[in-house]
Amino acid sequence: MLAMQHYNASPTPLSNQTHGIAKVAAVAHNVTAQTTPTVAVMSMTLGILSNILALFILAKAYNRMRRRSKATFLLFASSLVATDLAGHIITGALVLRRYSVGFSPDSGSVDPSCQFLGGCMVFFGLCPLFMGCAMAAERCLGVTQPLLHASWVSTARTKLALALIWLMALFVALLPSFNLGRYTYQHPKSWCFISVLEGTMASDVAFVLIFSGLGMASLVVALVCNTISGITLVHARLRRRTCSRRSTNSHDIEMVVQLLGIMVTSCICWIPLLTFDLMSVMQSYGVEMDEDQLTYCKGLLLTGVRLASCNQVLDPWVYILLRRAVLRKIYCLTTCGRVNLRGSTFRHWEISSLQSSEKKSVSRI
Repeated sequence: MLAMQHYNASPTPLSNQTHGIAKVAAVAHNVTAQTTPTVAVMSMTLGILSNILALFILAKAYNRMRRRSKATFLLFASSLVATDLAGHIITGALVLRRYSVGFSPDSGSVDPSCQFLGGCMVFFGLCPLFMGCAMAAERCLGVTQPLLHASWVSTARTKLALALIWLMALFVALLPSFNLGRYTYQHPKSWCFISVLEGTMASDVAFVLIFSGLGMASLVVALVCNTISGITLVHARLRRRTCSRRSTNSHDIEMVVQLLGIMVTSCICWIPLLTFDLMSVMQSYGVEMDEDQLTYCKGLLLTGVRLASCNQVLDPWVYILLRRAVLRKIYCLTTCGRVNLRGSTFRHWEISSLQSSEKKSVSRI
């Protein structure tokens, strides 16, 4: 999906709506002649390198960290980054192939390659949302019910959950093969996505409701789970101060902070597209849009997909930047000369983690 960022013209409404729509139409008429795959190649390369770097960091942490809760989280995170990486490579290659063979604004006939590209867009779009939801639920269980988490969550069950997530996203992506919804070429005919603007039928409405409904539900569940986890950790830290107990764990704090980063980026990147899809398919169902309105909506759809594709670039940087090692360095740089590292919060996190691990080892013995 990252390859969708190559479009250089993005219509924006002016204060005068009629004049704004006319200007959008004029820009869209010439967009094909102005665009080149240069930006697509650059953004695709950036996304691939970012995901490879994050994958290397997560794999290294997974080999070093053998604690069950942390290992489960890292397995989820590594799978999410690997899925984003595959999405960059596959969808980007399909769009670049479309450029290599050439296309025109009138070449909108649906072919097998369009069906495959549209399915990839849906599959690689839903997978990160589903995985973010599963990771938030897993961490919520680990923070609020650690004993239940230890007895239920295992590496084998985590892999099974990942397989179910991929199968569910694949099932949704294949719904047009069962005549539920359609994939069509979208403006400027270099990519394919769900049909939400022209000739919308009842099956298209159902498909958009499933796609947007599952995406919204994943974001809501992740929000609720991360909120519960954050409140639980804050309460535990306050109780530690009053009772002189070290009940919080640095790994839990780090994982919840990363999940919050994932949730925020997913909401910013995906809510506009999911909302626009629902509004557009409802508006266009049974009603023929005029040319100017249709051109304006095409521009909004293009902007929404471009914003959603940024999620695959930002996800790996959440793990790269929101690590304890990086946060500790930032903390030291901002408090240089005033706070000693040994007395810092991050140092307390490490001591807390070590003591917690020792206690668990003794209790198991």
